[in-house]
Amino acid sequence: MADLAGLPPTYLTVNELDCLRDEGLEYARRLLQAGVSTELHCWPGTFHGFATLVPTAAIALRATATLHAALRADLGVRTTAGVAGT
Repeated sequence: MADLAGLPPTYLTVNELDCLRDEGLEYARRLLQAGVSTELHCWPGTFHGFATLVPTAAIALRATATLHAALRADLGVRTTAGVAGT
């Protein structure tokens, strides 16, 4: 099994009804055990590709906003309140 120590901070999302969920959770566990800063989100009641297939669903909007917020924070991007797409 490969050593994951030294990997960059990781944002990981898994979906409750996704056939890949358990592999994603195992990967997150291994990252954490290796000391990698890991942010894990498991979206309840969702399936693989849900945010693409139903992008206007409340949970898809929340998942997308959470991802965008993590990217902005990690990239040091500041936004102005009220700007579309933030």
